[in-house]
This record gives sequence, structure tokens and C-alpha cells, in this order.
Amino acid sequence: MRRLFWLFLLLIPSQLCLAQTIAYIDKNQKMPIGGSLAILEDKKGELNIDQVASRNDFIPTHDAIPNLGISNSVWWVKFTVNNKTDLNNIILELEYPTIDQVELYTKTNMGVEKISSGGDRAYKERKYDHQNYLFDLKIPVGQSQTYFLKLRAAEQLQLPMYLGSYKMISEILYTKDLIFGIYIGIILVMALYNLFVFVTVRDKSYIYYVLYILFVGLTQATLQGYAFKYLWPNNVWIEEHSTVLVPVFNGLTAIVFIQSFLNTKLKLPLFNTLLSWVNVAYLGCLLLSLFSLHVLGQNMVQFTAMLASIIVLIASIKIARQGDRTAKFFLVAWFIFLVAVCVFVLRNFNMLPYNNFTYYALQAGSAIEVTLLSFALGDKINILKAQKQKADADALRVLKEKERLVLEQNAMLESKVTERTQELQVSNKELKNTLNQLKNTQSQLVEAEKMASLGQLTAGIAHEINNPINFVSSNVKPLQMDIDDLFEVIKKYDEISPEADIALQLNEINDFKRKIDIDYLGVEINNLLQGIEEGASRTAEIVKGLRTFSRLDESELKAVDIHECIDSTFVLLRHFIPENVKIIKNFDHLDALECFPGKLNQALMNIFNNALQAMKLKGGDKEEILEVSTQNKPEHVIITIRDTGCGMPESVKRKIFEPFFTTKDVGEGTGLGLSIVFNIIEKHNGNIAVDSEPGVGTTFTLTLPKIYQNSLV
Repeated sequence: MRRLFWLFLLLIPSQLCLAQTIAYIDKNQKMPIGGSLAILEDKKGELNIDQVASRNDFIPTHDAIPNLGISNSVWWVKFTVNNKTDLNNIILELEYPTIDQVELYTKTNMGVEKISSGGDRAYKERKYDHQNYLFDLKIPVGQSQTYFLKLRAAEQLQLPMYLGSYKMISEILYTKDLIFGIYIGIILVMALYNLFVFVTVRDKSYIYYVLYILFVGLTQATLQGYAFKYLWPNNVWIEEHSTVLVPVFNGLTAIVFIQSFLNTKLKLPLFNTLLSWVNVAYLGCLLLSLFSLHVLGQNMVQFTAMLASIIVLIASIKIARQGDRTAKFFLVAWFIFLVAVCVFVLRNFNMLPYNNFTYYALQAGSAIEVTLLSFALGDKINILKAQKQKADADALRVLKEKERLVLEQNAMLESKVTERTQELQVSNKELKNTLNQLKNTQSQLVEAEKMASLGQLTAGIAHEINNPINFVSSNVKPLQMDIDDLFEVIKKYDEISPEADIALQLNEINDFKRKIDIDYLGVEINNLLQGIEEGASRTAEIVKGLRTFSRLDESELKAVDIHECIDSTFVLLRHFIPENVKIIKNFDHLDALECFPGKLNQALMNIFNNALQAMKLKGGDKEEILEVSTQNKPEHVIITIRDTGCGMPESVKRKIFEPFFTTKDVGEGTGLGLSIVFNIIEKHNGNIAVDSEPGVGTTFTLTLPKIYQNSLV
């Protein structure tokens, strides 16, 4: 529509396109000049002042406040002022502080004079310390001067331009500053009040509201130019992006506060989701601004704000119709704010005049909104307080009812307590008897386990001793016969008679010696004696191992050689070791260990026996390994027993130390072997760990302290 408007004006005869001269007559009045301007749009921004001054296609305006919309164009404004007062310096005020570039040109006899201002320059470069753009028009009394104003803005661009004396302009600006100061005071008071309430009640709605209030005030401060003046006067980048950044954060905090205040997540899940997507849209606006797409960002901010306002209005109406009193407060406050926003937008589109009412509408609407919302939050506290009082009253009533029931039941309980006590005494007596029986049974089972182990051990020892004894007994008879032959030879020598033929007698003896093969007889006797000696040595070795293993003094704490314990245990288990099992010993240098030798031997015996059974259970002729390793640590001795047996799953591994747990068939084991091992290691203040994998094998790791601590005895 705006483009058609400018095209229509281009068709007007050229004599009508000349802007009229502005006659400034009354120095005591602030004179608006918006309707006496001529405007030229430079879409590419390539024209300079000389080119612009020679153009005759300026289009005169007829609006009191020209509205140039949002675009990337550079705008040139031409106007001529005739000074009919006695002032030598007239102040030109451009009451729109968010313009990015403002340059005032005038041609004099000395050439072209240029005064630069705008958001693209540091605030300190301005001659007058005010957020509005103020320029000196030094026009001699009774003369006229033509000026060119170059403008560029990425946001909505309006031209509320005025002429006046410095005194008049200053007084009016002071009044506006005072009004804005009152507005900011209201904003800060509401923010501090709600921050104090948040510290007291710890309701996150208050902290969201404080952030929302602060960004509402910051948005107004940005639009009025106060933010550039007081907050970032030297940061041009923030000023150029502030008209998008600040409204975006204002919108984000508003949505988060509204979601929390109205509890849309619970009451209106669909609208809560829509509001979350609105926040995503706001973030998109933020990205557009950061990538310098200011015009697109401004348009998207306005569209997003309009969409959010509609969604929030509908949501608040729906929740208010549910009877929510806080939503009714919010609806009134939001409606007033939307009316103010509509006035502001309609003013921007020239549908409402630019005057004090439309100028202050947004400030007044936002001030009323934050005040009403503060009342709404206060009322929310009252509602919560009333709900708490009602809940306390209900709780008290319930407690009294429960007290009555308790008093009624106490009498019944007292009569039953005696009855139950008698029953418990009887049950307790029965439990004691049962416990004693269990203890006796457990002792019998432990003894049975010991006897079973002793029986297996005795059978193995008997077998081991039987072999060398048989070896000795089988050699005794031949040895006796050989000795008898020797004695016969000796006898024959004793029977030699000097009276008889000695040569003949010697020949008879030699014949006998050849008959018994006396040379072989000596070799055979030596062999038989060596066999008897070997059998006796093996028997002595078994007896020594049995004596070492048995440790008749096992109830006493002694320092023993762990390696000797391991070797003696293997001697006694030799009969149970299959032919395909290889024993590997990796012994570290160890000092004597304080322990109960008999109990430690029993633990080693149980673990070795389980390992041998696991390798037998695996089956096959493949070579299996039973490896025993020792490690010497500063304070501990570590014994590692690894076998390549059938292993066990995790479910079995978790239970192997439990009493009576066994994987053997019924009647083949009591399930106390590893439980006894665990108790023995625990009695030595050590610990035992097991690692097993089915089909691979099992590893037991025993860690024993070198110095025994008598804490468990």
C-alpha cells in the first residue's frame, strides 16, 4: 500500500511536488513540521548529498508524522525553514531515538555542512545530551535555509520532527524525562517487591515475573532511547541490535512467566505447547538479528508478538472460565496491555495520530499491567493461604477422628496384648527348642562333612601307602631266598674238612656257586634292597605329609611355611589327581605366616579337591592344569588357585559360600565345603574372591594378613 501511495504521488504535477517553506514565527511554541517535508527514497543507498540536492523527484508529505515503515532503504528528507523570529539558532528535534543513521546536511557559501548522529555513533559524540536527536539550525533572522536529512533504520521509521527554541525544547524534554522516570520507578518498585516476595515464598512464578518486569521496562527504555543513553552509550553494536534483542528477551520471559502463572502445562497442555513454539520463534528472531537480517527480524518480532498475544488472550479466557480467580486478574491486566499495544501499533501505521496519548499509551499500559499482575500474584498467595488453612482444618478434623478411633481401639488392643504375649511366650519357647535342634543338626552336618572328607582322605592315603608297602613285601621273599643261597655257600665253606680232598671240596663249592649264579645273586640283592629303600622312603614321605597336614596343634596360632602346607596337601591328594591333570606351582619368596595351620590346610584341601572334581566333571583326555601361585605383598600374602575345569555360571558363583548349597547329586555332598573355607579365611582376617567362567575354569584368590589380628577369635 505504501508503494502505491508513493507511486500515486509521483504522478502529481511537478509544481505540486515542491515542499512548502516552513515559516517559524512563534519562538515560544514547539512547532511540528512533519506535514511540510519532502521525501526521497534511495533503495540502494548510493546517493550522496550533491546528487540528492539536484534531484527534483522529492515527494511532499501531508501527514503530521510521516511513517516510512520498515525497510533497508536510505531516506532523504528535504525541508526549508524561514526564520521569522529574533532567534539566531533554532533547534530541530527528531523525536524518534531508535534511528540507526541520522545526518543533517545544509549548503552554505562555505560549502556543505554535515552534522552526524544516530545509533551507529557513540552517544558521547552528540552535542546535546539527550536521547532524541537535536540539531542547531543557524538561520539568520528573516532568511530561509534548505536542509537535507539522511535517515536509515532497520526498525519502524517515523518522523516526529519539531522546531523550537532551546529553552522550549528543553522544558518539554525535561517533562518527558520526568514522566519516564516515574514509569521506571514503578517498574523497579514492582520488580523489587516481587523479588522480595520470591525470597519469602520461593514460588518460581515470582522470579519469572521479576525478569519479565525488568525486560518490559528495558523495552520501553530502548524504544525511548534511554537505554542507549544510560546503559550502553559506547556500544554501537548493541544499540543497532537492541530493537530486536530486547523485545525478544521480553517475549521469552513473558511466555515463561505466563506458562508458570497460569499453569498452562496442567490446565491447557495444547496452549502450553503453542507457547513453547512461540519461544522457538522468538529465538529465530534473535538469530536473524545476530546475522544482521534486521528488517526481517523486526517483521518477525512483530508477527510473533501478535501471535503470542492472541494465544495468551485465548488461553487466559479459557482458564478464567474454569473459575480460576488469578486467571481473571491476569485477563484484565493482559487486556489493558493489549489495548496499549494496539494503540502503539496503530500509531506506527498512521491509523492514530502521533500525540501524547499514543506516545505514552504503551508506557501507561505496561505500568498498569505490571501493577495488576503484582496484585494477581499477591492474590495467589491469599488463595494458597486459604487453601492451606482449609487443608489444615481438614487435617485437624481427620486427626481428631483418628484420635477417637485410637482411643476406642486401645481398649481392644490392651486385652489382646496379654493374649498375644502368652502366645508369643509359647512360640518363643518352641523357637528356642527348634534353634537348639538346628544348632545340633548343623554341628552334626559339619562333623559329617569332616568325616566324609576324612574318609576320602583315608582311602587315598591307604592307597598311597599300599603301593610302596606292596613293593617292599614283594621284594622281601626273593631277598630271603638270595640270602639263604648266600648262607648255603657260607655253610659249605664252613664244612670243608682238612682231612678230605680239599680240591675236590672246593670244586663242589664252585659247582654250587655256578648253580646259584652267585654273581647275578649279588646284583639282584642290591636291586631288591634299593626297591625296599624306595618303598620305605615313599612311605616316610606320605607319613610326613600326613603329619604336616594333620597339625595336631591346630588350635594354636603358629608361624608356618605356606609352601610346606601346599606341598603336604598335594601329597595327600596324589591318589585323586587324574593322569591328565598337570600341577603347576609358581611360588614367590615368602616369610613364615601367622595362622592356624590345621584349619588353613583344611581350607586348601577343600579348594584343591573341588578343583580336581571340576576338571574330572569336564571329561575328556585333554591336558588340564591346576596352578597354585603365591605373591608376597608388604602386609599380605596372596594365594591364587586356578583350574581349567568346567567353571560355573554367575547364579552358582553367588551361592557357593552359602551353607548347604551344592551342585552335586543328592547324597554326594553336604554343601559345607566352601562354607567352611569361607569361615576359616574370615577367621584369619583375610578375604576370598572367586572368578569363574563356564567352560574355561575357576580362580580362587585368598588374601591373608602376615600378622594375625585377634579380632575374630
